[in-house]
Amino acid sequence: MKTVAILLFPDLLMLDVAGPMDVFSIANRYLPPQEAYRIVTLAAGERTVRASNGLAMQADLLIEDAEPTYDLLLVPGGPGAYNDRQDEAMLTWLGRAAEASRRYGSICTGAFILGEAGLLEGRRVTTHWHYIERLAARCPGAEIETDQIYIRDGKLFTSGGVTAGIDLALGVVAEDHGRKLALDVAKVLLVVMQRQGGQAQFSPLAAGVVGGDSPIARVQNHVLEHLDEPFSIERMATLVAMSPRHFSRVFAREVKMTPMEFLQGARLDRARHLLETGDLPLKTVAYRSGFGSVRHMSFLFAKKLGLSPAQYRRQFS
Repeated sequence: MKTVAILLFPDLLMLDVAGPMDVFSIANRYLPPQEAYRIVTLAAGERTVRASNGLAMQADLLIEDAEPTYDLLLVPGGPGAYNDRQDEAMLTWLGRAAEASRRYGSICTGAFILGEAGLLEGRRVTTHWHYIERLAARCPGAEIETDQIYIRDGKLFTSGGVTAGIDLALGVVAEDHGRKLALDVAKVLLVVMQRQGGQAQFSPLAAGVVGGDSPIARVQNHVLEHLDEPFSIERMATLVAMSPRHFSRVFAREVKMTPMEFLQGARLDRARHLLETGDLPLKTVAYRSGFGSVRHMSFLFAKKLGLSPAQYRRQFS
């Protein structure tokens, strides 16, 4: 029997807890008792915690009464993971328990708690796309990836936003008991075993316009207003009377991406918006977004989002 432990704390996201728990509990329906998952919930200080949706949850054990090692130790996310400083006793216990356990990881923004416990240093990790930059600032020693649904680095698992915890748990079940069982569980939950594409499907690809009336902000606004026109670095630099080399340097410093990365992301975001909100022909979507052809648009959709424009429309419109 494998023991899965989930650490509870105030203001957590309940779905981060319930999603993985249901994966393992449904897997138990197919497993003989000696191979079933034992699921326990843990808390520090008080056994009763209130989730961010207001529901009170009661942990099975306090950490001082908990076992020192687990087959899988998971930390969910939620506002309490990234807005509050964590209990020092909990962080100390978590650091020891994670190192002693066979596997450990986080759901969504639970990565912030792992980071605070010193468990992300030098590791490949991910979190919800909206909190990537915040986690990078909080944990500069971590190698943060932006598009994966979940990542495994050694015995560390981290996952993207909310429902990605289900993907992570299905991956664990497949590792423990084979893909067939994981697929059976996925069918019960009415989810796919492996999603097409990653988190980029849900997040904006173009950086926001920098503040004020800076030269770079003027270029960004001009590009966004004329996306159907051809652009090069030379043309963008001319708009603010800079040399292409100097413009590229300043743009990358202020926007944290190159001018062409911004342009490509803006065009993809425009195309996504048109696909989500209307039924324009793909040729019209490509033209209005500045791609020039459906073929070029389709190539970039597949490269950046893991979907074709037609698949994206079916999934999000």
